[in-house]
Amino acid sequence: MKFAALFLLFFLCLPTLAQATPTPSPVPPQQLPFLQSDMTLLVGNVQRPNGIVYHDGSLFTVCSGDWTVYKVDAQTGDSISFVFGVRNGNNLIAESTEAGFDLFVPDPDSGALWQLDQRRLAPVKIAAELTAPWGITRLDDEVLLVSDAPANAIFAINSSGEMTKLVEGLRAPTGIVRHEDRVYIANGGSARRGIEVFELESGELKPLVSGIQNTSNMALGADGLLYFAYALGTRGVVGRVDPLLCLDGGCSSDNIEPVVVSDVAAPLAIALSDDMRLFLHSRYRPEFYWVQLPV
Repeated sequence: MKFAALFLLFFLCLPTLAQATPTPSPVPPQQLPFLQSDMTLLVGNVQRPNGIVYHDGSLFTVCSGDWTVYKVDAQTGDSISFVFGVRNGNNLIAESTEAGFDLFVPDPDSGALWQLDQRRLAPVKIAAELTAPWGITRLDDEVLLVSDAPANAIFAINSSGEMTKLVEGLRAPTGIVRHEDRVYIANGGSARRGIEVFELESGELKPLVSGIQNTSNMALGADGLLYFAYALGTRGVVGRVDPLLCLDGGCSSDNIEPVVVSDVAAPLAIALSDDMRLFLHSRYRPEFYWVQLPV
């Protein structure tokens, strides 16, 4: 009888014991979009910066005012003149090498594609027959893809400088990103064709995101999402989509997740770090901003 009473008392106390150590509530994630007040000012001493790229703790940007590529510490904002001789650049890519790294810069002012490396020697001209190149991405070990806005085309350029037109009939293409067997292309000259996808295997060009204006630079995040800068009126905005969800029939502006709604003027130059810090600035304005995206 005593055993049964003790068992019943223990059973009745179980809820009280459970309530004594409640499970902590999860911390809510940062709500998107970030606004101007959420961003941190990084640096303001590169007077007319254009495209930017992140590599190994630094930002590299082209200053159109003095034809110089600058290296900017992504934590402190300390800046040095890296290489002179590139007139302009809307977009850059950086690639690690055994010796250090390479930078590739399409230069719209000279119609050239430049290569630089960690030695800080004079830029090497890979190709010189472009009209006003904008975006750049790597196709394979030997070939780079470069968008040419006035030509409404994407060119494949090998290491010897030989050029082949890969995609044509675009609308002032700007940023481009390759991922596996697809190339994502921003059309700065068409809201209806804001972002398109080119299937490398089939050669088919399809809509990806429509209804966005003045789409400029793009980046593929470590989260697999496609980030892109566009305009909302005169304001620079960064949005994102899961590109795989937009392959069948395309996505509209309603499917875009706004990431940053800034107060700076469009078009924006953007870059993503490996740990998902988003860097941005208005073209030719000295203020750089960054914000940590949820990971």
